[in-house]
Amino acid sequence: MTEPETRRVTLSFEHVTVRFGGLLALSDVSFEVAQSEIVGLIGPNGAGKTTAFNVACGFQRPTSGTVNFPELGRHTLKPPQLAKAGVARTLQGVGLFSHLSVLENVMAGAQSRPGGGVWSSVLGLPSGLRHEQALSDEALSQLERLGIAQYGASLPSGIPYGIAKKVSIARALMERPSLLMLDEPASGLDERELEAFIELIGELRSSMSVLLVEHNMDFVMQLAQQLVVLNFGQVIAQGSPKEISNNPDVLAAYLGIDE
Repeated sequence: MTEPETRRVTLSFEHVTVRFGGLLALSDVSFEVAQSEIVGLIGPNGAGKTTAFNVACGFQRPTSGTVNFPELGRHTLKPPQLAKAGVARTLQGVGLFSHLSVLENVMAGAQSRPGGGVWSSVLGLPSGLRHEQALSDEALSQLERLGIAQYGASLPSGIPYGIAKKVSIARALMERPSLLMLDEPASGLDERELEAFIELIGELRSSMSVLLVEHNMDFVMQLAQQLVVLNFGQVIAQGSPKEISNNPDVLAAYLGIDE
């Protein structure tokens, strides 16, 4: 009889609480993201999603509890440590460098990973120039993967918002992450762009785990294998999209329906 495959956890929140003075932003929050799993963190406005995302990214330290990266043997990483630990993130806005081309913006995503420094290139050393060319080729490959290579020479101000969103993901992928964290990836996208994003992020699952914070319920229901629902800083439900869509506590939190 074949042994069941061991579930490998990429990220875990363990009893995380965050207080801002007298405000309890998160209360005893626990959940996991496993390898090759897409987990959606959802909830009404003010539920604590952004705080949880900031804790995962190291922007906010928990008052108590821990954020563990078991595969890395690390916990509660600081933002500068994320890339070297195999964790990449995007933020609510696209956050592109306005003075750099799309291709250069994507290349910048490699600067935080080991060997991604630019000084040998700046000094004009042969090894640095070869390294820069390799990064350029890799960045172009990421743009091709996302179907936006034709925008490589453009400045961010000259491209549509949906394309800029893809550029921000391409830049994150240059970090070669094992865990990708996405903050509101669907915001500002039209229906056609949303369909393309669902397909894209679904494909990424084959090579990494994904944690996303999202308001668009249709988007996240089609994409995630597991959902974690927050309300007033507490986890009120966890499970598959089907389980969550039928959960009376979730209906009450979102729609005011009390069954």
